Amino acid sequence: MEKLVLSTAYFPPVSYFSLIANHSETFFEIYENYIKQTYRNRCIIYSANGRLQLSVPVIRGSFHKVQVKDLKIDYSKQWQRMHLRALNAAYRSSAFYEYYIDDITDVINRHFDYLVDLNQELIQLVSGMIGIEPVLKRSLSFIPEYEGYTDRRYDLTPKRSQSEPGIRSEPYFQVFSARHGFLPDMSILDLLFNMGPESYLYLK
Repeated sequence: MEKLVLSTAYFPPVSYFSLIANHSETFFEIYENYIKQTYRNRCIIYSANGRLQLSVPVIRGSFHKVQVKDLKIDYSKQWQRMHLRALNAAYRSSAFYEYYIDDITDVINRHFDYLVDLNQELIQLVSGMIGIEPVLKRSLSFIPEYEGYTDRRYDLTPKRSQSEPGIRSEPYFQVFSARHGFLPDMSILDLLFNMGPESYLYLK
C-alpha cells in the first residue's frame, strides 16, 4: 500500500479514516500554514437539527502564516464542555456511545497546548477503538508535492460536495436519519457511536 499525507484534523470525517485504514503509513503535514474553516480544528456531527460543526478555538493573532505545528489551543473558551454536551445530545441514544465516550472524554479534557497534539492523540485513540493499527508520523518539513505518496492534504474540506468521489455513501444507521435522512461523511464519531466494531468493515 502507498504512503499517505494528510492535514491534521479534529475528529475528521469518515473519508479521512478510510484513507488511513487503507494505507501503510500516514504522515501528518505540520509545516503547512494554518488554513481557517477546515477540518484542522473542526468536525461535523449529526445533531437533532442536522449537520453541526464543532470547532476547537485557537489563539487569536496566530492565524497569519503560522505553521500548524505552532498553533495553540485557546482555553479561555469552555469549548471542551460545549463539545461534550453536543456529543451527548447527538449520540447518547446510539448503540455504542456509552461504550466509548469515557475514554474520548478523558482525552478531550486533557490540556494540550498545541492543536496537532490533541488531534493526533484523538486519531490514535479512535483508530484503536475501530480496530485499525495505523503507523502515524509527522512531516519533517514542508514539501509542496510528494512523489510516490497519496497526497490528500487540501481536498478534504467541510465545503466539499458530499457526492464527490471518495466519499462513502453507503447508508448505515444514524440516530436522526428519520428526520434528515442519511448524511454521509460525518465525523468518524458518527460511525463509531452508531456502528461500533463494524466501523472497521465499513472503512475497508
